[in-house]
Amino acid sequence: MNVPLLDLQAQYASLGDEVRPAIERVLASQRFVLGDEVRRLENSLSEYCRTKYAVGCASGSDALLLALMALDVGAGDEVITTPFSFFATASSIARLGARPVFVDVDRLTYNLDVSRVADAVTPRTKAIVPVHIYGQCVEMDPLLELSERHGIPIIEDAAQAIGATDRGRRAGSMGALGCFSFYPTKNLGGAGDGGLVTTNDEQLAQRLRRLRAHGGSTEYEHEEVGVNSRLDELQAAVLNVKLPHLDEWSDGRARIAEFYSSSLQDVDFEIVTPLVRPGCRHIFHQYVVRVPRHHDALMEHLRERGVGTKVYYPIPLHRQVCFSYLGYEAGAFPEAESAAAETFALPAYPELSDAQRAYVVDSVKSFKPRT
Repeated sequence: MNVPLLDLQAQYASLGDEVRPAIERVLASQRFVLGDEVRRLENSLSEYCRTKYAVGCASGSDALLLALMALDVGAGDEVITTPFSFFATASSIARLGARPVFVDVDRLTYNLDVSRVADAVTPRTKAIVPVHIYGQCVEMDPLLELSERHGIPIIEDAAQAIGATDRGRRAGSMGALGCFSFYPTKNLGGAGDGGLVTTNDEQLAQRLRRLRAHGGSTEYEHEEVGVNSRLDELQAAVLNVKLPHLDEWSDGRARIAEFYSSSLQDVDFEIVTPLVRPGCRHIFHQYVVRVPRHHDALMEHLRERGVGTKVYYPIPLHRQVCFSYLGYEAGAFPEAESAAAETFALPAYPELSDAQRAYVVDSVKSFKPRT
């Protein structure tokens, strides 16, 4: 049996009859940038994320960049974040001339270890960017208390966590700003790149709208230098079709995760299944296991059995060549480094059949480690 890590064609097969008319509607209108579809999506997602405002942009990477720009992050500033994330989390900071300051991750959730963040705060700290990795929120209360005490705003990198909650609060609603990605592989994915920033601050929302359109409130009046990062109508139209299905899809991912976790308790080797923190809704953008001793051999075994896997993320950000100037040595963040070496994702998308998920479990259990 072949079980890919993700099958977007299976999702499209169930939605094609809704998606195609939505795209045709945009083509017929010939309005492609910041039109009715974008406004509808922004309104729907501000309601979904339980925030007052939502501002669409061209990508999740740009969402992070715009959020940092809206807080005036620039040269000489420091921004605290995790070394275990997608590249854009740190590159958006570096692009503005600021310095990424990394803090190690929690061994069980792979999220930022919030107990270590206070020690990283300096007079130059301009923002904190926790990443809700794999679809589970960072433990936010300690960070929110720290933010309040020091007057340091929080930007939630919720690119993988739309619909996730921490103690009833939606991802993207707890910090000053929340950043989302609509890359096709996300739980809510478009037909290309797309992103969104949420906030409860009217002034920040107004500034985000200027910044995404070259810093201008009108086409030829520019209060500041912004970027060209507008969500297009075609992407918004696709996302408007998909949004009503999002919770059902995320619940389906969670059911698959529960099946995997309960089924993988009696294998012949150490495999650590994901921890779901109490009081949280984990949307399982990825189902990631830790295999400390037989990581590569198990991945090869699953490949031979036709089961898709992937390592997120094999090189922690502090070990990327482009960030060598930061001066972090190997071993600086041992939990991030061990996570990079010992974890990988199993297929966990909602269209996965009962037979496919059973095959994944059987394939893992059939692995016989060499002693």
